[in-house]
Amino acid sequence: METSLDKGALAGAAASPAAAPRPQAKTVYSILGAISFSHLMNDMIQSLILAIYPMLKANFSLSFAQIGLITLTYQITASLLQPLVGIYTDKHPKPWSLPVGMGFTLSGLLLMSVAPSFGVLLVAAALVGCGSSVFHPESSRVARMASGGKHGLAQSLFQVGGNAGSSLGPLLAALIVIPHGQRSIAWFSVAALVGILVLTHISRWYKQHPATKKVRTGQSHAALPRGKVMFAMGILVLLVFSKYFYLTSINSYFTFYLIDKFHLPVQAAQVHLFVFLAAVAAGTLIGGPVGDRIGRKYVIWVSILGVAPFTLLLPYANLFWTGVLTVIIGVVLASAFSAILVYAQELIPGKVGMVAGLFFGFAFGLGGIGAAVLGQLADATSIAYVYKVCSFLPLLGILTVFLPDVEKHATA
Repeated sequence: METSLDKGALAGAAASPAAAPRPQAKTVYSILGAISFSHLMNDMIQSLILAIYPMLKANFSLSFAQIGLITLTYQITASLLQPLVGIYTDKHPKPWSLPVGMGFTLSGLLLMSVAPSFGVLLVAAALVGCGSSVFHPESSRVARMASGGKHGLAQSLFQVGGNAGSSLGPLLAALIVIPHGQRSIAWFSVAALVGILVLTHISRWYKQHPATKKVRTGQSHAALPRGKVMFAMGILVLLVFSKYFYLTSINSYFTFYLIDKFHLPVQAAQVHLFVFLAAVAAGTLIGGPVGDRIGRKYVIWVSILGVAPFTLLLPYANLFWTGVLTVIIGVVLASAFSAILVYAQELIPGKVGMVAGLFFGFAFGLGGIGAAVLGQLADATSIAYVYKVCSFLPLLGILTVFLPDVEKHATA
């Protein structure tokens, strides 16, 4: 009798640590650092393309509409494929797709360095878009796997790599590509090759991760009713629209705006673009951890609606205040995306790749459409008028009031 009781007590004691408090997964900062660095390489190459637009415009006698078409080509390629990649890899993880995606980016970069015509430039831009379509959904999944539950922090670290890369592109273009010409674009293939090596290391870790071996079908369910989820997703799409249409006006046309309004040389204008993109990187790093602490809905509120007074002032500012305002706009507006992405992943649990692909793809698509539309508007009116129109976009942030408090319902 005593023996059986002792055995039962021992069995219960042995079983309880395993069954009751499950050990919390640790945040794998080495993987987060590696995936952030890879994002830096990827987005540096993309922003390099944006930064050399004045050179391409002069070399190939392009109109603003054709400049917008280059952006449209690579961003639409990425936006159409990203959700499809995410949906597929939610069910069939593909760890080795990461270095393959960077290989597409490398090919596009090399082709752009020797492109003899506008048509070949578009093909090169499409290859860069294909690379991004694979990179973003899968690398966002890796960031969540390595988060240890700190989803906002992980997405911010991942995103800040991309934003840092975006800020470096114009600076490197001013220092290297503009002085040495189109062929010097090929020098940046070294960055793509380094990215492939780092992503190969990440792919090995990804392949061994327990989540890769689990097929999750019907395991996770949304915490809110389907209609409420769809309504909230619609609001998020409008918020992303306001954010990325405005960001596109800066990314694609800010150098032209500074040259036209303040008569700056190309290299000086690119330094201003670098400062703005560095501010975007800083804002991205802030947004995720703050969202983890105070709630993502509040970050979305402040980030999008809170930036409106500064965007409304920008078209009327002198050069000094233009610099100050663009730094504030970059920091405040950039803090939204990590919060929006993690909020959406909590709305639709178990669909990390699909949500990441949808929002990255939608953001890229909006960027491409925005570049084309704003290019046409600039041709028809002026660059200054474009910034007056876009200054009202952040007012859409008022729609955040309709978002449900998903964090109260989420089980993380």
